[in-house]
Amino acid sequence: QVQLVESGGGLVQAGGSLRLSCVASGRAFSTNTLAWFRQAPGKEREFVATVNWSGGSTYADSVKGRFTISRDNAKNTVYLQMNSLKPEDTAVYYCAAARIGGIWRRGVEYDYWGQGTQVTVSS
Repeated sequence: QVQLVESGGGLVQAGGSLRLSCVASGRAFSTNTLAWFRQAPGKEREFVATVNWSGGSTYADSVKGRFTISRDNAKNTVYLQMNSLKPEDTAVYYCAAARIGGIWRRGVEYDYWGQGTQVTVSS
């Protein structure tokens, strides 16, 4: 089992920045692919970004150039640096981990999920 705990969410004005963190515990961390998803009120969960064990990453078009995903295997932590935030970025952000390494955009590819952290961007 892998346990994931997110932190770093909050309220920020449009144009501001936030850094989300997700600490993983349990099974070996370095072999997993890690990702961030988000879900806004009344909408389906959507992919944000993913990073594999070697640092390869990909992003949703809506956040490309504004968000950066990274990981620190020594600290069992994955980060999401969010810059130039927009009101449409408002959502609960979830950390996810996949047992099988790769670049996965679909939620079904992920085996473990955190409880989520709220990000609210005011206009």
